[in-house]
Amino acid sequence: MSRTAGSSGPKTVAAIRKAGLQLIYEHGYEAMSLRQLAAEVGIQQGSLYNHIRTKQELLLDLITVHMNDLLRELDEALSQGGTAVERLKAFVHFHVGYHVNRKQEVFICYSELRSLEPANFTTISDMRRVYELKLTEILEAGVAEGSFMSIDMKVAAYGILSMLSGICTWFSPGGRLSESEVAHLFTTMVLNSVLRHGEAGEASTGKPVLKRVGART
Repeated sequence: MSRTAGSSGPKTVAAIRKAGLQLIYEHGYEAMSLRQLAAEVGIQQGSLYNHIRTKQELLLDLITVHMNDLLRELDEALSQGGTAVERLKAFVHFHVGYHVNRKQEVFICYSELRSLEPANFTTISDMRRVYELKLTEILEAGVAEGSFMSIDMKVAAYGILSMLSGICTWFSPGGRLSESEVAHLFTTMVLNSVLRHGEAGEASTGKPVLKRVGART
């Protein structure tokens, strides 16, 4: 996000991002106006241009910040290494936690991709592919280790991400299950979808995992 000399600095930029995120989440990119954004931040519309030149620049900035945070925090979550099973568990727990706690950013990243101009769309799509590749590499490592079934891991990664990402549309902190319980449930389902037959037993957490359909109890 650009800023001209003499403008009020990081606090105003942070306020613009926060207000822009909320307005786009509530009203959608097309319906939100820069006049509305300036009023929400409490500055004149002319002062807004000290920080952003266009609404498109704001949208790209919000999604880019989100993707950079997502990739950096995933790397931190996976930094302990371990087996493919352990890294897949870490990936699922991270993904669920991030999507529960960064609901607005996640929603906008998915729903407003269509609003990005072609060059900006390409930039964000490339970042999304980096994230998808990290999951695919974990799955492929599991096949090499003999833990996971030999299936099309690119398709498997897309399926897993589709299932996990939907959590931001329905999870409620005050609901029946806590964030950690939902994370464990999703970890169980993901592991059972890729583990070789006979491998699904006790997860490394010590909690029982779900039996595959048709498996003996």
